[in-house]
Amino acid sequence: MSARAEQKLKTRRALMDAALRQLSADRGFGSLSLREVAREAGIAPTSFYRHFAELDELGLALVDEGGVALRQLMRQARKRIARNGSAINTSVDTFMEYLNNNANLFRLMLRERTGVSTTFRTAIQAEIDHFVTELADDLRRFAEEQNKPLSDARMVAEAMVTLVFNQGAEALDATTREREELKTKLKTELRMILLGAQSLARQTARAEKR
Repeated sequence: MSARAEQKLKTRRALMDAALRQLSADRGFGSLSLREVAREAGIAPTSFYRHFAELDELGLALVDEGGVALRQLMRQARKRIARNGSAINTSVDTFMEYLNNNANLFRLMLRERTGVSTTFRTAIQAEIDHFVTELADDLRRFAEEQNKPLSDARMVAEAMVTLVFNQGAEALDATTREREELKTKLKTELRMILLGAQSLARQTARAEKR
């Protein structure tokens, strides 16, 4: 990579980081201005357009980064699960690690998921769908390995992701103690979903044999 190309990537990264730093519990992406993001990144506003066509394009790049980071982390969780065997405990602990390291990325995805921008909503839903699909595949595999069929792995995955996102929203600004309590609650709720899906599958199988 040439020095010029490398510098361009660094400046693009600086702009993305600058936008993230300005997000908080009280401030969403929609309230940011191009000028303040450029100033925070240490470049002139006119230079912004060398990297992004508009501020929303920067936001979409952040959404993509947030989704990729979450999927990569959960793939690492699979390796941990293979070692200790506790899928729900490991997955929840890994997700909380993601929140610790990517709090403002998660804020962005939460807010814009139901925001006014159709483009943002579509992009975030696509990231969530990717995550749900991977989780559904994992659930099917675990069900086969443990001989514990699920009634509908995709539906179970959707319920789990919705629950995790909702609890994640609460955990973002929680104290250490509150976050530990949320983790315990989340693990219990996920087990309830899983056990319910397994029970429904058994009931369905018995009904089909009659």
